[in-house]
Amino acid sequence: MDLYNEAQKRKLEFTTRRHFLKQCTTGLGGIALSSLIGPQQLFASNNNTVFNAKNLPHFLPKAKRVIYLHMAGAPSQLELFDYKPELQKLHDLDCPKSLLEGKRFAFIQGIPKMLGPQFNFKKYGESGTYISDALPYFSTIVDDVSIVKSMHTDEFNHAPAQLLLQTGSARSGRPSMGAWVTYGLGSENDNLPGYMVLVSGGKNPSAGKNAWGSGFLPSEYQGVQCRNSGDPILYVSNPNGMSRDIRKKSLKAINDINKKQHKEFNDDETLSRISQYEMAFKMQISVPDVMDVSKEPDYIREMYGAKQGETSFANNCLLARRLVEQGVRFVQLYDWGWDMHGDSKAGSLNEGLRAKSKEIDKPMTALVKDLKQRGLLDDTLIVWGGEFGRTPMRENREGRIMPYYGRDHHTEAYTIWMAGGGIKGGFSYGETDEIGYYGIKDRVHIHDLQATILNQLGINHEKFTYNFQGRDFRLTDVHGRVIKDLLV
Repeated sequence: MDLYNEAQKRKLEFTTRRHFLKQCTTGLGGIALSSLIGPQQLFASNNNTVFNAKNLPHFLPKAKRVIYLHMAGAPSQLELFDYKPELQKLHDLDCPKSLLEGKRFAFIQGIPKMLGPQFNFKKYGESGTYISDALPYFSTIVDDVSIVKSMHTDEFNHAPAQLLLQTGSARSGRPSMGAWVTYGLGSENDNLPGYMVLVSGGKNPSAGKNAWGSGFLPSEYQGVQCRNSGDPILYVSNPNGMSRDIRKKSLKAINDINKKQHKEFNDDETLSRISQYEMAFKMQISVPDVMDVSKEPDYIREMYGAKQGETSFANNCLLARRLVEQGVRFVQLYDWGWDMHGDSKAGSLNEGLRAKSKEIDKPMTALVKDLKQRGLLDDTLIVWGGEFGRTPMRENREGRIMPYYGRDHHTEAYTIWMAGGGIKGGFSYGETDEIGYYGIKDRVHIHDLQATILNQLGINHEKFTYNFQGRDFRLTDVHGRVIKDLLV
């Protein structure tokens, strides 16, 4: 074989291919489309099930789908869910040194003051659950949810803590929870991705798009981020002058080239690319339809507080219900703005946290009630929470007390709640000490939460693996236990 001529031939083939793709995909958003997923199309292309996930679910699932409500920035459990009257008695006293020795905080230095709860609490529901006055709507559904008060994590900064929560590792490069789930279970709708992401609060989480990335899994399993105004998904609409028929023909030509490349190199990522282009074409019709909240009756929009065209948590909660109703497997909502250090009014507990709580209270309550009235709550798992908790001490920096009441990041204790999908209602799990500093009963680690979510989907977290670079990886790494007391 003439190696030089063969190399020149190969170079010419791919130079021609690049030129063709450039001419045929103008406006198609090839780079952006790498985020579009379509596992059902991959199955069709392969005539096979997905890699080593072919035996899923491992057992009968309680939940078919997940809605994860991530409050990015970490809300204070001490003002919302974990009632600590003893902490109030210590308000403005110096923090005991025993709480500081050997501990690391994001900002606290010197001897901070203790900070009592800033909101009032009452018991609600048949369960007699304590809820803050910042969440009046949520107080009406306490008998439908389980509140876990003994969460703890390993990371005290936002980005690594968000990654640990959503990917099982504080380092970038691991698949997100939603990617794992759609890799294993696929989507229930051929015309929509299995994993979709909605963001509110003005910015993405600190971990960025790694929080919904596919890591080392095939790229079609990463989350597809949607928008509330303009094009619901960037680069999916036809550019000016291109009809849907022309787009369809160009798509066929591109996929023919991709299929030839796969035949030559046997690269599974090529199949992912084919699937993504096909899904993008389908989403031109399916996504604008499902994202149009104006199709909802007035009373439903009012129930959520949703308004067409707004980028809000309320709109995103309503969209989450519409998406799971249409068969999307994993819907993730990120709401930014919960990092209340007390450095400004907007970043204070008394004003900032109360305002953020008001933003989410009505819509998250409506989401639970709406799914319940439609018969979807039983097999839809909802999870709400931040990436860590907040300290029972008032934040100070360099020995200087913040101008407003705020709390530092805290890894040892925080609160989440879960509803639907085979989770008990009217139930509280775990306890913290009398000031909310440390979990003293039934502590729950991040990996335990991940294991429990997978369990409700019919997945054994210890058996659900993906081999990468010679090692079997899993979402829960080498940790995690299912919290069986939470389960119906």
